[in-house]
Amino acid sequence: MSQTIANPPDIHLGTEYFGKPVNRVDGPAKVTGAAKYAAEFNVPDLYYGVVVNSPITVGKIIKINSAPILRIPGVVQVFSHENVPTLAWRDKNYKDDIAPGGSPFRPLHEPNIMFNMQPVALVVAETYELARYAASLLEIEYEATAHQTNLEFKRKDGFHPGKEKSSWTPPPPPRGNPKEAYEKAPHQHEAEYIHLAQHNNPMENFATTAEWLGDGKKLNIYDKTQGAPNVQKYIMNIFGLSKEEAHVVSRYTGGGFGSGLRPQHQVFMAVLAALELKHSVRVSLTREQMFSFGHRPHILQTLKVAADDTGALQSLQHETLSETSQFENFTEMVVNWSGVLYQCENVKLDYELAKIDVYTPMDMRAPGAASGSFALECALDELSYKAGRDPLEFRLLNYADTDLNEKKPFSSKKLRECYHQGAAKFGWDKRSPTPRSMRDGDLLVGWGMATGIWDAGQKKAAAKASLTAEGHLTVSSATNDIGTGTYTVMAQIAADTLGLPLTDVKAVLGDTTLPEAPVQGGSATAASVGMAVQTVCKALGEKLLKLAQKMDKSPLKGIDFENVQFVDGQIRANEDISKTVAIKDVLAASGEDKLEAEATASPDMLKQAPYSKHAHNAVFVEVKVDEELGTLHVTRVVNAVAAGRIVNPKTARSQVLGSVVWGISMALMEESVMDHNFGRYMNHDLAEYHIPVHADVHDIDVILVEEEDDIVNPLGIKGIGEVGFLGVAAAIANAAYHATGKRVRHLPVSLDKLL
Repeated sequence: MSQTIANPPDIHLGTEYFGKPVNRVDGPAKVTGAAKYAAEFNVPDLYYGVVVNSPITVGKIIKINSAPILRIPGVVQVFSHENVPTLAWRDKNYKDDIAPGGSPFRPLHEPNIMFNMQPVALVVAETYELARYAASLLEIEYEATAHQTNLEFKRKDGFHPGKEKSSWTPPPPPRGNPKEAYEKAPHQHEAEYIHLAQHNNPMENFATTAEWLGDGKKLNIYDKTQGAPNVQKYIMNIFGLSKEEAHVVSRYTGGGFGSGLRPQHQVFMAVLAALELKHSVRVSLTREQMFSFGHRPHILQTLKVAADDTGALQSLQHETLSETSQFENFTEMVVNWSGVLYQCENVKLDYELAKIDVYTPMDMRAPGAASGSFALECALDELSYKAGRDPLEFRLLNYADTDLNEKKPFSSKKLRECYHQGAAKFGWDKRSPTPRSMRDGDLLVGWGMATGIWDAGQKKAAAKASLTAEGHLTVSSATNDIGTGTYTVMAQIAADTLGLPLTDVKAVLGDTTLPEAPVQGGSATAASVGMAVQTVCKALGEKLLKLAQKMDKSPLKGIDFENVQFVDGQIRANEDISKTVAIKDVLAASGEDKLEAEATASPDMLKQAPYSKHAHNAVFVEVKVDEELGTLHVTRVVNAVAAGRIVNPKTARSQVLGSVVWGISMALMEESVMDHNFGRYMNHDLAEYHIPVHADVHDIDVILVEEEDDIVNPLGIKGIGEVGFLGVAAAIANAAYHATGKRVRHLPVSLDKLL
């Protein structure tokens, strides 16, 4: 018997596991291969689908000649706009949970081509090799028309996206008089900062195994995603299926970094083929095809910043132009944080879009902030030199104690501690301020630093708890684990809330039959689902106490739930811990085989509304540059992060380590290079889309700054995955200037730009 309890009373939360560096509970499954990913579910009698992509960028399909390959033994079907049945789609403007404003791309729906590598057909065969071979023979005749994929040619075509995307917060209105303040200030800096498109490239390619259950339209859909419930809603709305008919499973995800927030086209194609053929079908994308959907957008940013003779900021103007597709208005909060991070009374922030012929961009780790913080932190570094101030001193001088965008105090802010602890660990006080003044033999040495800020969010989430008579607890939620350690931290929270050994606690995730939770993204999962797990365990604890009080000669009779604690597998009275009942004894006396509860946790908006909620970090970087070759190596990084209470320092540190590696990647390597003649990304593989290898990564120190915050949520969790990434690329670019005296404002900082 389960029940939903929204806000159970507070209860003692143990610290046996919370805050401890517990090993990943899912580690053994991953290293032994027991953890199954989307393309690894070996359902019987499986067909394989291979996607065919358009070689043109804009135009239409004139003719598809599928007859020759359908005559090949073992080729089952070719799906295209010519034979796909009329689908529900619900309405033209149906959006999944993450979709931006506009009309989502509808695969195989019409002959029109809107972007290069658009999926135009699906070839299904009895083996993968045969499907791939047949797909290479498919004859398609196209009529190409003119395209434009270069954002540089759209500088005068920018427009404001408005409020079409509900999750996007428009820039705040200007404050003060930024133009006049800029003109009057003695120290001014204006520059443009650019990066091209970047692709997420998680280790696991996108794939879907749609298992036909032979019962009406019922399917088990094993999908690579960051949100099984989101995929389920998408499939239900397109194909008119019920929840029972569209059962989505995604227990393990091999990285996403935002690419799995939206359902990608392979899940649509796998479900379409399974329903039409009444047969199980798997569709897997190649690495090249991973470049056929979203990316971090190409973006142009202009910064105008000014300071007085003391170094105090007088004006901050941050304007951007970003690409989007012809059919959706993808927007990011690129500029908003610039008005929050520093004390400045004269601020103007603006964001414009320009439509080009590409697929809609998508979220990529720390979306918006990754681009915006790079430009802001480089611009302020440049201004600090002009004002004659040390970059760290400059940031401390302009430290913001309140959020001037929203005119609210911070729920907590330990950024000063990040600066001080990070600088001390790095040895920043030994820095020579003059560029090109530090050397290690023949190498130029540069030290740079930067700051990051990310929202601390909590979303509504639900969880279920089930306790057996043997004392084994299972907590479950539909949320995913994309490699961040969700299985582990959920088990830790559950174990401490009910005072059970971690070995007796199991977390089950990634299945739409479980209580609904939001997509795993935005560094909000630990806070959101963690609160749901704690809430449901409290609800289960209340049931346990009531059963304990019914036992003969119970020492807990008459004691309120608020006055007990759950420790070492026992329920104890706070005022007299000798009044104790073992949890196993409670269940044995009750005669129940198991005890269950289900609960939903939502953010306390009334409590949170008066505050601005963020996590912060400070990054310090050392680079060494060979002046003759222009090669740059990041030799040391110190990243000090304040992100509320840390559930697991080991998994948190791993998140920040990965963030730093990605920051090195963004600063020195990553760019998706478009051949505008064809409107096609040229480096669509891991041979040419460069990312770091072991030799590129040296010493990384992570400092988890202590921070208490009971405003963001009762657990005090802020999220760490994205904030740890911010500031790294800017700090590297700033260090490169300190080493060489050359400013690189167009990422990546490649050797040709330093020579």
